[in-house]
Amino acid sequence: MRVLIIEDENRSANRLRKLLLEINPTIEIIQTIDSVRSALSFFQKGHKVELVFSDIQLSDGLSFEIFEKVKIDVPIIFTTAYDEYAIRAFKVNSIDYLLKPIDPEELKRSIIKFKSFSKNDQLADLSKLVDLLKVQENDYKTRFMIKVGERIKTVYVSDISVILSVDKGTYLIDNKNSRHLIDSSLDSIYPMIDPNKFFRINRKYIINIDSIAEIYSWKNSRLKILVKNHDDDMMIVARDKAAEFKSWLDR
Repeated sequence: MRVLIIEDENRSANRLRKLLLEINPTIEIIQTIDSVRSALSFFQKGHKVELVFSDIQLSDGLSFEIFEKVKIDVPIIFTTAYDEYAIRAFKVNSIDYLLKPIDPEELKRSIIKFKSFSKNDQLADLSKLVDLLKVQENDYKTRFMIKVGERIKTVYVSDISVILSVDKGTYLIDNKNSRHLIDSSLDSIYPMIDPNKFFRINRKYIINIDSIAEIYSWKNSRLKILVKNHDDDMMIVARDKAAEFKSWLDR
């Protein structure tokens, strides 16, 4: 099986490669591409693959731009941290849609699905997905219940300016700069909250767009963010997320 990976995060690309080879060591990963521009060049040169794994938000735009500009007649499995693009994904040869971090068992099922792929199966999956998303539309968390001693306290998502991971703890920081310890990781929280409002700028921080006071250019093509009513002046957007962050701001 000849596979192409379109992914702009090295860690995610390497993990996907590792998982694929664990599932089937005979899989041939032809290339890993990190941008819309490079992917367009790859397909325009006539390279042939049997299956494409593609992230959606790439460093220079959405991967949908690739499939709108060149005709691709092979199945695509989308891999992304966001579920807001699911309907659109299934209009471009997609046979599955995996949310990051990718679960090995779900990936294995996707490979099995690919091997038995047919157009009729694709239409059936799209129908099921549409029904599911109608139920789940805008179904993001609106509050977190936090245990404080013997009490249970409510922290509303709309009041959260920053979510911070530090010293093996995760904290919700509200717009009054109060910290609330929560028994969850950033990885588990991120898919629960509205991606139009929150962005994970690095391993340590998720920020609310409404809490941003200033944005500055920073060293090594990074960005520095100042957050309202927050005393940490070193919130830095990781270099590999800077382009995606700018696109997110400009929605």
